[in-house]
Amino acid sequence: MKESFIRVLYRPVLNRPVLVEGLPGFGGVGEEAAHLLIDYAKAQLFAELYSPHFPDYTIVDRSGICNLPRYQFHWARHDDVDLIILTGDTQPSPDDLPAHYEVCGLIVDFIREFDCRFIISLGGMPLSAGKPAVCVAATSPRFVKEVVEDGVAVYRNGMIAGATGLLLGLARIYGIHGICLLGAAEKPIGDREAGFRVFHLLTKLLKSDIIKNAIHQS
Repeated sequence: MKESFIRVLYRPVLNRPVLVEGLPGFGGVGEEAAHLLIDYAKAQLFAELYSPHFPDYTIVDRSGICNLPRYQFHWARHDDVDLIILTGDTQPSPDDLPAHYEVCGLIVDFIREFDCRFIISLGGMPLSAGKPAVCVAATSPRFVKEVVEDGVAVYRNGMIAGATGLLLGLARIYGIHGICLLGAAEKPIGDREAGFRVFHLLTKLLKSDIIKNAIHQS
């Protein structure tokens, strides 16, 4: 394998879908929330992304079957909104900056083929005194204002590492808007409670008019 590629299993018919990203990151927050959404919406796998920038091992499942590390694209229709839900086994090394841009650029190009109009990225942040349960950042001030509520605050003056931040930055260049939800995690690995809090806010967001209006107005 010389370069990253996406293996399409089949192409679902989607109407201006929303990408929901939940790749491995701090606390496993985004990953947990995305898998909860897959189960909740009964999403189906339709494509896989492989890359030479992923670690050099194979993952063996419960049946003893080997798989390379990969990203997986699932689709579902939920509350009259078509969703593409992105999960994965890993991310490129934090030190390999070109790899992150290559992989995230490939993802953005792929979702544009489906006329994706909005991205919701999910991730975690370290819990500290005085911080709310979830913080939000977005590509536009109006989205930030519409999401902020009790227990949710604006994520200010910081950086969002990995695909959770980079996907929104790249997508904005192409006129795709988005929101990032960051759950405060007490531990760096496997904070399921933080993941559930982000999932709870995510489902509220998907049921609201915020996303639906953004899709049709973009």
